Amino acid sequence: MQGWLRDLGRALGFRVWIARNDRGRPYAGGSLGDGCVERLSLSAEERGHAESVSLIDVLWLSGDDRIVAAFEVEHTTSIYSGIVRMLDLALGGDGEAVHSLFLVAPDKREADVRAQIARPAFSRIADLKLRYLPYSALERDREAAGRLGTGLAVLDKLSHPLT
Repeated sequence: MQGWLRDLGRALGFRVWIARNDRGRPYAGGSLGDGCVERLSLSAEERGHAESVSLIDVLWLSGDDRIVAAFEVEHTTSIYSGIVRMLDLALGGDGEAVHSLFLVAPDKREADVRAQIARPAFSRIADLKLRYLPYSALERDREAAGRLGTGLAVLDKLSHPLT
């Protein structure tokens, strides 16, 4: 999934960051981090949460290195920790800079994702317009989406709101 998001982000015209701890994983005859941003340029506010932000699975960056979309892939890992990283990014930095936040998970985990979002600890999540991107939508439409243009609008069609 991270590889697909990497490739889609690049096809849509974004620079891409792969989580610091995943960059060396094998993918498509190379490494997941191949062709991606080597270093994040974080704002002063984001630097306070740099460790957490650097572990977000995939970030799409604008030409001036602002984070415009963030993706946490929740295949078998804790949904809770992914949401916490998203909150660190959105609430710890310039909220205007991050336009889109996505939890990417297998279709069968949507109920688990929604259950975590409903926790009182995540009451601020509604303000962030977090979206759910099911594996099936990404698998089915990623190649066509990459050919259809640039920008984030295509992801609104592939995902749906969690709140």
